[in-house]
Amino acid sequence: MGVTDPAGPVMDRDEVDRALARLGAEHEAIETSLLALQDHAGRRLLEGAELTGVTKERWAATEASITLLWAYFDAYSGALRTAREIRARRRWSSREDLVELTGLLRGESVTVPGAAAAGAPALPGPGRLSQSFSLATLVDRMNELYATGLDMVVAADAVWSALPARIDLLAAELQRTRRLAHSVGVRPGEHPAGDDLERVTRTLTRLRAEVISDPLAFWVPAQGSSAPGGGRPDTTVYDREARALDEVRREIEAVLGVRQDAEQRLIRLRDVLSRADRTLAEARTARGEVLAKIAATEVPVVSGPPTALQEQLATAAEYRRQARWHRLSPLLESLEQKAEDELQRARESLTAVTAPLAVRAELRGRLDAYKAKVARHGLAEDPLLVERYDAARRMLWSAPCDLRVAEQAVLRYQQAAAESLGGSRVPEQGGPEGR
Repeated sequence: MGVTDPAGPVMDRDEVDRALARLGAEHEAIETSLLALQDHAGRRLLEGAELTGVTKERWAATEASITLLWAYFDAYSGALRTAREIRARRRWSSREDLVELTGLLRGESVTVPGAAAAGAPALPGPGRLSQSFSLATLVDRMNELYATGLDMVVAADAVWSALPARIDLLAAELQRTRRLAHSVGVRPGEHPAGDDLERVTRTLTRLRAEVISDPLAFWVPAQGSSAPGGGRPDTTVYDREARALDEVRREIEAVLGVRQDAEQRLIRLRDVLSRADRTLAEARTARGEVLAKIAATEVPVVSGPPTALQEQLATAAEYRRQARWHRLSPLLESLEQKAEDELQRARESLTAVTAPLAVRAELRGRLDAYKAKVARHGLAEDPLLVERYDAARRMLWSAPCDLRVAEQAVLRYQQAAAESLGGSRVPEQGGPEGR
């Protein structure tokens, strides 16, 4: 067995040289990382920002960790420098040098003052003025502290790099939308879109202030990722307000569309209401004709044109003159639907009123059609057919005309014609006699 000391078997010269080379490479890598962290833009921003919330708490802990990290690095550098000086005493190190180097490179030979080591895990027993580590343990501690500090710095920097710029762009778009809204009369308290613009403005202002002072409140760590800075900025509030602004913009564009084609839409509305009025007037005239020419018939009453629609049309025209586009837009949409409904109602009223005249015309056509058919077969002078034709014709061409009696007379003529032509019996239709 080889010679040993409390740090284990004594290292030979080759082992010492390899250990010093490895520790030197680790020292260089750690120093490069620490300097990069020291110069990181996120760290500089954190140092100069007025932080709040979770970011303030974590930055206080991270600053203490970075201070401890530098203290560890200084102790590590001192131990490595001492080891190099011992190794440089002689080309061929003595046994005493190798024993000292073994203790320095493998044992808990690095002492960190108590004030600096305060951030390290507490050890059992009474309070200590200092704490000792091996170089390997010290490297592990530095790696842990560096990863924790870098994670916090990178997360804050990622949020600051992503969200404030996007919020500023959205705020600029918001200002353009506000000016456009104001030009068409969309203002808070007068139009829902104006209220939405005010709410989005307040939310974006508050969001930007919160992002600047507490960026970690808007950071979503990546699940299962241990890499420093693994995650993404939380854009939930920003995305919601961006969608709200898009909805407001579409509403204002609709109002702008009203401003551009308001006159044409008003002309079309007047035309539709005018046609409805003319149709109702025709229906009233037709009702008088039906009452005079058709007996024993219930004719529906024809109402007059709705004055409410004319009043609303006048209001719409006034809104246009006053350039109150935000009020004109919903009113025109409502009026257009009501005007179409009114025209349809007028047409249905005309159809209902003129139905008896249509029935009379249908009976007249049927009677003349059978007379022509009888004439083609040379039976025009048949006494029975002439008698029944004349009876039906008197009823259909006299006023007032009883449609039920006239229909039965037409059916009797059809039956007589069918029998004369040798055809089958014509089934009776409608009226009390038919039933």
